[in-house]
Formats: sequence, C-alpha cells, structure tokens
Amino acid sequence: MTIKKILIVDDSPTERHFLGELLTKNGFQVMTLESGEEAVARVKELMPDLILMDVVMPGLNGFQATRTISKDDVTAHIPIIMCTSKGQETDIVWGKRQGARGYVVKPVNPDELLQQIAALG
Repeated sequence: MTIKKILIVDDSPTERHFLGELLTKNGFQVMTLESGEEAVARVKELMPDLILMDVVMPGLNGFQATRTISKDDVTAHIPIIMCTSKGQETDIVWGKRQGARGYVVKPVNPDELLQQIAALG
C-alpha cells in the first residue's frame, strides 16, 4: 500500500503545524483534526492512508480513538502511528494493543517518523 494521504489528529496547533509541514515537504497530502471524537466521526469520510494519533487530548483520548478505528471493519486496514509525549514502555505496549502499528515519542524526530511511515508503505 502506498501512503499518500495522512491524517494528523492532535489537539495542539503547534504539533499539527510541525507535523503538517514535515509531511507536506516530504510529498504527503495532509489533513488535520483536533480531537479523538472528530477522528472517529470523520475517518470513514476522509479515508486516509495513515493516521498520526496523539494520545493526550480532551474527551476521547488517542488510545480510545485508535481502538475504535482499528476495530471497525471499514477502517481497520488504516495504519495508525501513535505520536505522543507518553513514552513509557507501558504506554507503547498499550498503544499497540489498541491497534497502533507504530509509536513515536514527542518531541518527534523527523527521521524516525519518516522511517516508520516508509516501513508501513
């Protein structure tokens, strides 16, 4: 699967801008949403090739949104990379149990993120 369209889900305008710039410069089409609720509500309409999901957000957190998206038959094929400040080993294991295929700890190392995206593509 070729990854072209990436959905960034993060409540921080700074993070959305940083990740959006990085991905756009590397040839990806970027869409952004500000919450887990928005991601769950709109993922079927947007149908991205990849989702970058923050964890710590008000309302539905990234773990909950990832679980919902990865368990839905229509969206289960969309890979999700957790992109969060929660870097404990237990967080990483939990994120992957919720359905995440990758995990990047903030502040994001651009090379590491691009390598994880390439590995999924």
